[in-house]
Amino acid sequence: HSSAGTLNGAVPGEPVKKDENSRRGNWGNQIEFVLTSVGYAVGLGNVWRFPYLCYRNGGGAFMLPYFIMLVFCGIPLFFLELSFGQFASLGCLGVWKISPMFKGVGYGMMVVSTYIGIYYNVVICIAFYYFFMSMTNLLPWTYCNNPWNTPDCSGVVGKDGMLNTSLANATSLATEVVNRTKRTSPSEEYWKYYVLNISDDIGNFGEVHLPILGCLAISWIVVFLCLFRGVKSSGKVVYFTATFPYVVLTILFIRGITLDGAINGIKYYLTPQWEKVLDAKVWGDAASQIFYSLGCAWGGLITMASYNKFHNNCFRDSIIISITNCATSVYAGFVIFSILGFMAHHLNVPVSEVADHGPGLAFVAYPEALTLLPISPLWSLLFFFMLILLGLGTQFCLLETLVTAIVDEIGTDWIIRHKTIITLGVAIAGFLLGIPLTTQAGIYWLLLMDNYAASFSLVIISCIMCVCVMYVYGHRKYFKDVEMMLGFPPPLFFKICWRFISPIIIAFILVSHSDSQSQAHSLYNDYIYPGWSLAIGFAMALSSVICIPIYAIYKVARSPGATFRERLKNACRSDANWGPALKEHRTGRYAPMTSEDAAEGCPHQPHHPGKQRLDQHTQQPQPQRI
Repeated sequence: HSSAGTLNGAVPGEPVKKDENSRRGNWGNQIEFVLTSVGYAVGLGNVWRFPYLCYRNGGGAFMLPYFIMLVFCGIPLFFLELSFGQFASLGCLGVWKISPMFKGVGYGMMVVSTYIGIYYNVVICIAFYYFFMSMTNLLPWTYCNNPWNTPDCSGVVGKDGMLNTSLANATSLATEVVNRTKRTSPSEEYWKYYVLNISDDIGNFGEVHLPILGCLAISWIVVFLCLFRGVKSSGKVVYFTATFPYVVLTILFIRGITLDGAINGIKYYLTPQWEKVLDAKVWGDAASQIFYSLGCAWGGLITMASYNKFHNNCFRDSIIISITNCATSVYAGFVIFSILGFMAHHLNVPVSEVADHGPGLAFVAYPEALTLLPISPLWSLLFFFMLILLGLGTQFCLLETLVTAIVDEIGTDWIIRHKTIITLGVAIAGFLLGIPLTTQAGIYWLLLMDNYAASFSLVIISCIMCVCVMYVYGHRKYFKDVEMMLGFPPPLFFKICWRFISPIIIAFILVSHSDSQSQAHSLYNDYIYPGWSLAIGFAMALSSVICIPIYAIYKVARSPGATFRERLKNACRSDANWGPALKEHRTGRYAPMTSEDAAEGCPHQPHHPGKQRLDQHTQQPQPQRI
């Protein structure tokens, strides 16, 4: 396979339209990579997590810690992962040739991506379900006269389609406070008793909800069809999936700000409470939101960057993608809060009573607000279509991460040719593992996975990655690698962030979240999770982190060396094959031959002697470094 590579390198004059890496494939062009990464980073969290965090943590004042964390932790880690994957052209397992002892980090990333991939598609399938149910002339969660409604239900829309004025008057009276706290909206009852048919306990699975299961099959089929040729097919799909949500956001934004009371909602979202800036929890929330939102430590960034051409400017890309992601979050906040403000104005209650986050925002509060609009099914269709696209953009990368890691790891010609089979296998496994989440207890499990599967484990993975690349492999070597790839070394600010600031911020997130973790996640509405289920959640979180020490111990035990210290040194030392994937990029320290060989004209020789020489060559310069 190296002949194609040398051919490409042999004609520097004319632009080569072929893939640089003929064996693995590359993105069709740079736009595909940027759009895919934007689609990956911009997910459901931007819509349902950020606006809520913002209003809860001091409105506009939250923007300050948010952007500081973006600059000092988000962008540097994003750039680190992109440059790491692009340099080696390998997925999240293969890149650990840089220091084989740390390959457990790659397995940890795969475990995290597996968990997220399972439950993320269930959320997408519920959005699909709502999307299909919006194809009516009257949204089914408008009124309280359905078989699934309870006597407590009271709608916002009166029978004649006008606002239920008696309710609005009643809520304004202080005496009626008791009744209001009992009010459940038709959209909430639709969600709980019809869509989820929720059971009373996490252990009580009940039966599988078939329409949701059907939608789950649809969403996995869509993901598979978009990925069946790897980045070749998904690169074309993202032209639509990554851009169209912005069209929908803009339509909903214009619709939202023209409504009565929208300004109150936006004020609520943006009014700064500066005293909150001194609260450590707010900084912790800002840091973790940046962290989860950008998708650091999921393995997806390394995977997507590994399909770039070697000399692509991933520094520029990382800044574009990170800033786009954060701007989207802020923009989505306007869309959400303008309509929530309108609803609060209608009900004559403060905005805080209608604000919500997570699935409650996407499937209860926002759909209810939409019933108040003329031609509500249209807005509902648009909103759920946007959620589907936002989710799919992330889901593509999660699946591609797992498939690429498996294919790169096995690495035979057969498996590279039959990558589609692996993709199908992973998709089927993901569908089967998602089935328990479509049962009546599914939502409890979904929220448990959301809170635990990818919480503090990501932070630990990222911290260890930073330490490994900067301190075990060596920051000077890594800066040289980046320079060899981009043509300029990383800017000084990034060098300082990578070595000191980002790891310190990451450690801070860990500390600030470890105390809140125990209390916060035991509630879903009024339901308290039993101890055994929290233990399962904790085991999920631990399962990705535990890969790291287990693999390290295994690797040290298998390494050559008389003493433990020698074994440790050998386990950390870069693999002989570490470096750029293609021969023509292996220059400088990575050059496969000494200068005498070059004079003899080495290209005529077969590949293997060169490989042996490469081994000897990389072993020799070790002593000077130590």
